[in-house]
Amino acid sequence: MLAVALIVTRRWELTLIIVLGNALLVYLVILYPHFNRLSRVRIDSKSFDRSLQIANVTLPFLRRGLNQETAQQTAEIIQEISDVPAVALTDRQQVLSFIGAGCERHPPGGSIITNATKEVIASGRLKIVEKKQDFNCPYQDQCDCPLESAVIAPLICKGEVMGTIKLYQTKEGEVPTNLVKLAVGIAQLLGVQMELAELDRQTQLVTKAELDALQAQINPHFLFNTLNTISMFIRTDPETARRLLQRLAAFFRHSLKRRGHLVTFEEELEYLHHYLVLEKARFREKLRIKKEIDSEVLKYKIPVLTLQPLVENSIRHGITPKVEEGTVKLTAKISDGEIHIAVHDDGVGIQPEMLSKVLKPGFGSGSGVGLSNVHERLKILFGEEYGITITSTPGKGTSVFVRIPLLLEISEKGGEVNEIESVNSR
Repeated sequence: MLAVALIVTRRWELTLIIVLGNALLVYLVILYPHFNRLSRVRIDSKSFDRSLQIANVTLPFLRRGLNQETAQQTAEIIQEISDVPAVALTDRQQVLSFIGAGCERHPPGGSIITNATKEVIASGRLKIVEKKQDFNCPYQDQCDCPLESAVIAPLICKGEVMGTIKLYQTKEGEVPTNLVKLAVGIAQLLGVQMELAELDRQTQLVTKAELDALQAQINPHFLFNTLNTISMFIRTDPETARRLLQRLAAFFRHSLKRRGHLVTFEEELEYLHHYLVLEKARFREKLRIKKEIDSEVLKYKIPVLTLQPLVENSIRHGITPKVEEGTVKLTAKISDGEIHIAVHDDGVGIQPEMLSKVLKPGFGSGSGVGLSNVHERLKILFGEEYGITITSTPGKGTSVFVRIPLLLEISEKGGEVNEIESVNSR
């Protein structure tokens, strides 16, 4: 009968039947399950709306990264919008903020104490606490804490647990489903915002590095001191003054012709050589420079402005404050598929309480390209396991170590750069 009906049906009616049949098939197979899921989600629209509202309001804060200041502002917003008795944010080691009812034994800046929070950080999985004992707090028998239950959600950024968000209740028992989903939604949105903050930071760092390479790589103190040295030689030794001016011009010319983030080790070494000739003219016998460079290293690429800032740091902060003469030694070799670079000095050293701050962005005078800039660029280019390592003994000296993966760039020149003995060396 269907075949007969199709034969007698006009062409346009047949087309309409086919279209309607296909539409029904699409609805049954694809759209209906989707609409069915949406209908189930709709009951949680209030939690979803609150999560979006919290994400929107906290975005300006968390784009600056997760720290005590931004965590405090974020926690205040979360509590106000979500209307929960207490909110806490942590990183992996400490409490960053705590708002609302709670115990004074867990202040911002203090270490994480409850085993429940430590468990979430270690596992990266959500934890629901329905009774006070399950917080596993070592102080629970020593104080009258009003918090009875909570949902603890991990803050995950780039696949790693960076901290937790905790929404508390002052009553014991099952945590409402909408509160659990609210915590999960907030944690996911905050994680996205933290990733955006990291992308912002990396973009700014790369831009800053490029500006440093063009503008701040000649730190003003170095330039001023070099010009003073040349001025002195103009009166006493015009030929030496002429050579120093040539070196200074070569130093600038080498800086301006750089393109991209990577250069060969040989090019970077040439740039450093110009710098050291000028510094040697200034310090004379007080400064000794030694180099032990594996000739095989010269053909590989390294990031722009890697060597010069390391050596400059040793001269400025190690040798300059020293009363006696001092030595800076640069070594570079290939080991375990990497370039291993070390800069040693026998200068005044770094005090233990200052050593941990040296690689933090913004530390120091801010002139030139600092160690923190080199450290951050290495990690961005090659991964968190790379960067600068520093050891130092006050009164004996400092050693700075760098590892760089092998990036091949063929160079026909080879050999070893020897000790710079005078300003007339070429």
